[in-house]
Parts: sequence; C-alpha cells; structure tokens
Amino acid sequence: METVSVQRLTSARIPTGDGEFSLSLYENTQDDKDHLALVCGDVRNEENVLVRVHSECFTGDVLGSLRCDCGEQLDTSMRRIAEEGQGIILYLRQEGRGIGLLSKLRAYNLQDEGYDTVEANRMLGHGADERDYAIAATILEDLDVSSVRLLTNNPEKIESLDEYGIDIVQRVPLEPHVNRHNAEYLQTKVQRMRHILNLDSRNGHQSNAHGGSLRALAQRIDRHFTEQGTPFITLTYAQSLDGSIASEAGTPLPISGEQSLRFTHRLRALHDGILVGIGTVLSDDPRLNVRQGDGEHPVPIVLDSSLRFPFDARLLECGGPDPLILTGPDANTNRRETLEDLGATVLELACDPDGGICIDALLETLGNRNIGSVMVEGGRQVLTTFLRRERAHRVIVTVAPIFVGGTPAVNAIASSPDADSPAQDCYPRLDNIQQRWYGQDLVLEGDPVWPSAD
Repeated sequence: METVSVQRLTSARIPTGDGEFSLSLYENTQDDKDHLALVCGDVRNEENVLVRVHSECFTGDVLGSLRCDCGEQLDTSMRRIAEEGQGIILYLRQEGRGIGLLSKLRAYNLQDEGYDTVEANRMLGHGADERDYAIAATILEDLDVSSVRLLTNNPEKIESLDEYGIDIVQRVPLEPHVNRHNAEYLQTKVQRMRHILNLDSRNGHQSNAHGGSLRALAQRIDRHFTEQGTPFITLTYAQSLDGSIASEAGTPLPISGEQSLRFTHRLRALHDGILVGIGTVLSDDPRLNVRQGDGEHPVPIVLDSSLRFPFDARLLECGGPDPLILTGPDANTNRRETLEDLGATVLELACDPDGGICIDALLETLGNRNIGSVMVEGGRQVLTTFLRRERAHRVIVTVAPIFVGGTPAVNAIASSPDADSPAQDCYPRLDNIQQRWYGQDLVLEGDPVWPSAD
C-alpha cells in the first residue's frame, strides 16, 4: 500500500447547533485536496472513540438532497458525537464515492433513465466505489486515537481501515429514512455493495428529512431511563407570536397548523406517557393520544392534587391506555372510587410545599411503573413547575404566526427567599438548538440549561 503522510495546517473552534467542535484542516502527500477532521472533546490516547469517516457529498450535505442518505448520516453523526461529548468526523473530499461531482451528476442522469448507481458509474468508466481510506487512517493516527467505534453501514470501509491498521472495536449503524427518491439507491447499496441496512416496512419510509431528530431523541430517552431509572422529560407546547398558549377565558385555542400537529403526534408516539394538569383537562377536554401517524398511544397522566377530574372526560373513553391520575393525600374518597370504577388509576402522592404534586415523588413513581419517558404538554402551571424544579431534559416549542394576547406559557418563576439572583435568572436558556419549519409554524427545540449549571 502507498505510504501517505498528512500535516495539520490549522485548527479552529466551531460552535454548532449540536455542540462545540474543533475543525482541523490537513494537507497530504496523496492528493491536492484539503481533508478535514471535526473533533468533539479530548480524543487523544482515548479508546473506543466514536468516529464517522464521511465522504463529501455536496448535494446531500449542503443541499439536503433526498436522492441519498449522506446528509442525514452527517447530521446524525454530529448529533450523536455531540451527545456523547467525544468523537471525530473525518470529512474526506471524495465526492460521488470518489468519481467527482461532474461524473456524479452525469450518473444521476443515467439513474433517471433507469440504471442503478453501480451501472451508472461503470457506464461512465468508473468503478462502483473508488474511495480510498489511507488518508483517514493517517489522520486518526495523527489524532492519537487508540481504537474506534465506526459509524457506518459499509463493510468495505471497515475492511479498508482495518488494513491500514485502525483498531475498529464496533460498527455503529446509521439507519436511513427511506423515501421515494432514495429507495432504489439504498436497495442497490444492500444488494450490490454489501451495505448493512434495514429497509423493511418498519423503517418508516418517511419523506421528512427532519425525522432524524426524533430518532436521536428516542436514543437519548432509552439511555436516560437505563442510566437514571426515572423518566426522560420532554417539555413541549405550541404558542402564538406573543407567547400565548390559550385565550384569557381558558377556552380551547387551536394554535398549531396541520403539519406541525402531525409532528406533535409523532412526538407523542415516541413517549410512554403524556402529562397535563387538571386545568387542561377541565378547559380543553383533550384526548392525549396519537391520531395522526403510526405508533402506540402514550399513557395519559394528569396532575390533580384536589381530584377535580370530571367523570365524563374524554380521557376515560377515547381509546388507548386508561388515564393515570396523580392526586394529593387528602383527595375525596368517593370521587376516587368513582374514577377507578370508570377505569382510571388514581395514585396519592405527597404535595409540594408550594402547592401541587411533588415532582420528585411523581418522577420516582412513574419510573417504578416503567414509564421511561414523559411528554409534558401543559398547562401553564405544570410547565412552570417543571421549569422551576429543573426537571426537563428537552424543550420543544412550536411558534405559530398569529397574535392572541392571551395566557402566557409560563408564570413568573420566583426565586427562593435566600437567593441572590433576580427571579428571571431562574429561567433556563436552550443549548444545542435546532430549528425547522412545518408549514408556516416554526419548531424550536433544545436542551434547557439553568443558571445553576453554568
């Protein structure tokens, strides 16, 4: 094999929506291209480092083309590495599996005529895959990485890096979202290029390129519950441009458009439970189930310290799991028995000194019932309590382009009597922010970071 050497020319700090990275640019003795290493955390002399060796794809990485899965693989790799706090993405300038952008675009035209990606490359005088990973191996050596977990679906990439002396201890799969534009391309990867992909019907066949964020959230949820034993909390709500979540009268107020509403239902299906306060039940009479898209209905969870839950609420008859009602120790016994006769489960929990259900006792109880994730939808007092108690792990807010002048999403969060900071300093900010549009609605999500953690 040809001996290749590399030289790092410079490095710079790169903050991204997923987290902070360091970007290093390398020159080499094999070609005249500038290859890149995007590094998160300290990787030197580390073992089992999460690594993605990614070949440049202008159409997928930059334009978000749905013809391939490259852009999604890059986004997912950055997100996973940032969540882990350590890892490397090697960005190799090997456009079109090594044939260059011009030939790649010509190959696209041939694919539109009915040839698969392998046939198109060969008709242009190229191999099915002309990439070489010597430079990648040499950069990993320069970074002093002892062993890697490789984010890939490609056995040939593993074999090549192994031949160059890279210790690969695990293959970490990157399952794609299948759509009508990339289905045949992905199938060809499996059948003719040995790629390891799950392309059966359970994959989802989603055309929404943003679906990867839900998959990443699902992975975080599983990891959190396994490690902590208490539910992962996703706090989510829809608001108007002026921050309203309801009218002043407390009557139901449709805010989300159809596209963002479908996203909300997909988000519901991701969670074991969906939680609201009794005020939401009394004013909206919600169903709290998954009506748009596939997925299991979450368990409806209602915080109701004085047990005002109505006997004719739709939650008792709308299908899906029966509601779980959390009430205080002084709840009316007769109302409890009636609700249980109607199918609800009523549990007594200690009350918080400031009023309402004790959140820590709630989370412990839900964890003991194997509810590993909860989507908190409101109302205002519940949202405020979870923020005040610093008990949210992800915040997802839908902003609709309307003005309402109604009820705000949260109350003022009062600081404790002995606190030195003003009340507004108790609000979290969001980190690792992602933004995307569903119709005319903007969905903003991120990880809450409270002042106490700064």
